[in-house]
Amino acid sequence: MQPIPHAFQDESLRELALTHSSTGAPCDNERLEFLGDAVLDLVTAEHLYADPDDLPEGQMTERKASVVSRRTLAEAATRLGLEELARIGPGLRRRAFPRSVLANLYEAVLGAVYLDGGLEPARAFVHATLGVELACTREIEGAANPKQVLQEVCQRRWGAPPTYKALDRRGRAHARAFLVAAEADGREFPPAWGRNLKEAERWAAFEALLVLQGADEG
Repeated sequence: MQPIPHAFQDESLRELALTHSSTGAPCDNERLEFLGDAVLDLVTAEHLYADPDDLPEGQMTERKASVVSRRTLAEAATRLGLEELARIGPGLRRRAFPRSVLANLYEAVLGAVYLDGGLEPARAFVHATLGVELACTREIEGAANPKQVLQEVCQRRWGAPPTYKALDRRGRAHARAFLVAAEADGREFPPAWGRNLKEAERWAAFEALLVLQGADEG
């Protein structure tokens, strides 16, 4: 487990970042999630803007999506052990943490780091916890869009494109997460979360491709 790479001057910010709304506490981490989301967007955009290839806006947007996705942030939260550190209500204790909750914990902690120390410590936090993902943005230039690939696979196999079904939506207006599943040939594939429908559909297509690839290899 990687420790949180920031020494808080104000420990109350750390505690607030780890307090989930399910506790019913008077103050929870949702406002910090909102702030952390904006800080993460800025730091990631800075990183991509500094790329020596002078990336066009479209490629910057594509690469940023891979860094700030629910999946990536949930994995970072797991590495930091935020699931064990978080204060949660009894409803969440009875089941595995959803990916969206883990991702929101990461954003809340980042927001707390920013309030505690400013932009430079926040930037250092992002690079310390998402360094590999930031480095990998240089490797995904021209990478196929999973929705496009899934459409080509479905057209080739079944003569029809896939469809996408929204299964769930959580959070308030500033911090929503959407759960979407891809469907093809009468089959529903594993769902995926995203911070908007477009991102959720992209990850749902990725999940479907993993299943289809596994079936082919089997």
